[in-house]
Amino acid sequence: MPNFAANLTMLYNEHDFIERFAAAAADGFAAVEYLFPYPYKKELLAEKLKEHGLTQALHNMPAGDWAAGERGVACIPGREEEFRAGVISAIEYATALGCRRVNCLAGIPPKDVPSVEARRTFVENLKHAAPEFAKAGIMLVVEAINTRDIPGFFLNRSAQSIEIMDEVGSDNLFLQYDFYHMQIMEGDLVPTFRRLKDRIGHVQIADTPGRNEPGTGEIHYPFVFAALDEAGYEGFVGCEYKPKGATSAGLGWFAPYRRAA
Repeated sequence: MPNFAANLTMLYNEHDFIERFAAAAADGFAAVEYLFPYPYKKELLAEKLKEHGLTQALHNMPAGDWAAGERGVACIPGREEEFRAGVISAIEYATALGCRRVNCLAGIPPKDVPSVEARRTFVENLKHAAPEFAKAGIMLVVEAINTRDIPGFFLNRSAQSIEIMDEVGSDNLFLQYDFYHMQIMEGDLVPTFRRLKDRIGHVQIADTPGRNEPGTGEIHYPFVFAALDEAGYEGFVGCEYKPKGATSAGLGWFAPYRRAA
């Protein structure tokens, strides 16, 4: 059975952030993820995880000025020192939270930066980051994101991701495969997952086209979940979707997988 993680950035927005840990646990989630832990003290987040018996499945590296529209700095020339500082911060938080996976967002390169230069910068930054995370026992993942939700995002297809991972050449660099993003960009979801499963370190889900809960769109998620089990996938499945209403009211899809409260 898939190991589902509630994404507390997207889910339970009817609660203050710190209260979302309790809400996720009450609904039967055994794990959580969220975009960024850095606005909160490590000790407080660790306390909430322990209090509610939750595992921290994933969080992202620092991603620049999010409010200003930045979505990562890993592919932006001239931001290498900021990126390296972000590696240190991410390792500190992940270690404190017992989190074994961290996502590196590639970012949106400035329009005057040639694609080849953005790629070179991304590769060199990953060559630095992957072994640093390995020393801490943390898996580093990269995520391809659709260009409808984030126009200009550098990494947007699974094949492109694998090419970059191969160029980096680290055994501690994996793909974060988001079924929602990849349905928009390329489709062929289950065959692609099966083909790349040994390179995939984390999975995320949402339905298309609205990025809402499973069962509200065109992806047949019971088939997807069965395919994950058949493939022997043992990682987490991050629920990174926008609930149509109150989060708990939209968890009918989750009932067969729910842990006892």
